[in-house]
Amino acid sequence: MPRSAPARKALTELDHRIEAAVGHSIDRLWQHRDRDLLDEQHTHLVDAHRALVQAEHAVTFYRVQLNSLSSGGYPVDGALFERMERTIGLLEDAARTRDQRQVQTLDALKPIEAAARDKAPPEVPNLPAPDAAALLAITRGAKLHQNLLTQQLYVVTASGTRIPYSRLQRLEEARLVVRDISHPVTAGQPVTLTDTGRAALTAPRSAQAPDVAPVPRPGVWPSASSARR
Repeated sequence: MPRSAPARKALTELDHRIEAAVGHSIDRLWQHRDRDLLDEQHTHLVDAHRALVQAEHAVTFYRVQLNSLSSGGYPVDGALFERMERTIGLLEDAARTRDQRQVQTLDALKPIEAAARDKAPPEVPNLPAPDAAALLAITRGAKLHQNLLTQQLYVVTASGTRIPYSRLQRLEEARLVVRDISHPVTAGQPVTLTDTGRAALTAPRSAQAPDVAPVPRPGVWPSASSARR
């Protein structure tokens, strides 16, 4: 791949699986690798994923170059045909390298996915009613949007319900939901429940909040303690 390729991460087919297995975003996973905070297994995964991202950049570079050559901006002559043929060959090589690195990344990911499946279920938080309602709405499909004029962030569900961004942040901090940050917020970032979020939504909740005195039923004689007051 050319040395001038950008350093920004490209989207790969395995990003969603990696984020689901490790429990946080690709960005944070790379940051942990740079700070030497990962164990050997996760370090191997990040290194393989970084190589895959570089290969994706190479595929994109030569595909764009081929599109430029065929855009009509060059004379149709033998020199153009030679350049296109050379670019197609480089694109084929880049695609083969990408496929090989995808297999290597998948091999590094599989044991981490297996460990995540075998892990004991996390503590399930007791959800307040508004948070439970927000999670229930998100299960039907939801996206985080940003208003281009006001810059306001809000979640819109498939049913049309709007969820404040502050509530989304609270649900994210509790690891109940996750956003697909590969999409710009102006186009809408999909929001989905995590395993913890699904467990919290389906977990039984107490019918009555703690430390709240029961409401006396109509017609019931006051207790002795209330009669003495």
